[in-house]
Amino acid sequence: MTGIGIIGYGNLGRGVECAIKQNPDMELVAVFTRRDPQTVKVLTPGVTVASVADVAEWKDKIDVMIICGGSATDLPKQTPEYAKLFNVVDSFDTHAKIPEHFANVDAAAKAAGKVALISCGWDPGMFSLNRLYANCILPEGKDYTFWGKGVSQGHSDAIRRVPGVKNGKQYTIPVEAALEAVRSGSNPELTTREKHTRECFVVLEEGADAAAVEQAIKTMPNYFADYDTTVHFISEEELERDHAGIPHGGFVIRTGKTGWNGENKHVIEYSLKLDSNPEFTSSVIVAYARAIARLSAEGVSGCKTVFDIAPAYLSPLSGDEIRAHLL
Repeated sequence: MTGIGIIGYGNLGRGVECAIKQNPDMELVAVFTRRDPQTVKVLTPGVTVASVADVAEWKDKIDVMIICGGSATDLPKQTPEYAKLFNVVDSFDTHAKIPEHFANVDAAAKAAGKVALISCGWDPGMFSLNRLYANCILPEGKDYTFWGKGVSQGHSDAIRRVPGVKNGKQYTIPVEAALEAVRSGSNPELTTREKHTRECFVVLEEGADAAAVEQAIKTMPNYFADYDTTVHFISEEELERDHAGIPHGGFVIRTGKTGWNGENKHVIEYSLKLDSNPEFTSSVIVAYARAIARLSAEGVSGCKTVFDIAPAYLSPLSGDEIRAHLL
């Protein structure tokens, strides 16, 4: 039985707890929070909720610690720190900073004799694996990644910071014509605007100027200015009724050629349609936590990514069972 700890009990932490329930070879040992532990109620009966300040006391009681903080400020500090005490997994998703984060975590984990896995989830994670496999199989080709339809939490936060906005949600939506052009194998050159649109559902503050809010959203640099953006004004009740979930998904596509003169075209496509972004991410993380526990038992140390872990390590089945039923 692999004993799991969770640091941070937000959407991702709750998703990890639910995923553990579906894996009978794993058990939740404890949840650690920055809040007052008395105020945090978990779903699993009998599980300790402790202050993150006391995490060192659990050093030898947890096989893998899953760190459910945010990539912007939490994980760059937390993952290297906790890798000194535990085998750890995180979902760090700031793509440009992954090499730096890897180096920091690798140094800490190697010094402590622990195994760490960073950037685990669906992108980075499952999408990364599919990009790698496809690049190796079709070396002469081109990659395309589309995200959505789904809620972008960063863009939704950006909407809510606009003066006059009481609440809001933003959906990223792939442009169907762009998807079809890629699937045709024609290798189109696509601009940012041609690949995705953005759709915003906004609840206004009392007396706010709708036209001014719409203009502020549509011209926001780095978020909306480079996209065709639609803004819908709705009531708080409509937002709660129709937009309470956190769905997401997307497509990784590689088009390529084979043959002596590249005469045959191929398209590899991997797609996800997710009712709950954090719950699916958590499910990927928990499968990889099993792999990290196995690597630790073999005496491995240092930082890993999904590229470094053989698929068999993710499965609770034996090698014989995998070969008989899945190969």
